[in-house]
Amino acid sequence: MSLIEVGALVRHPQMPDWGLGQVQSMIGHRVTVNFEDAGKVVIDARIVELELVSFDHM
Repeated sequence: MSLIEVGALVRHPQMPDWGLGQVQSMIGHRVTVNFEDAGKVVIDARIVELELVSFDHM
């Protein structure tokens, strides 16, 4: 998970219906992601390894 940073585009491996998500914040093991079809979700990075799609250089 070390490659994931704020702004990264990710997918949740167990929830493909959520669509593409953008990492909004990372505090400790808590990662807040804004998904296309699920809205903002807080992910426990100790349990879920998000799949990095790309990094948005905005």
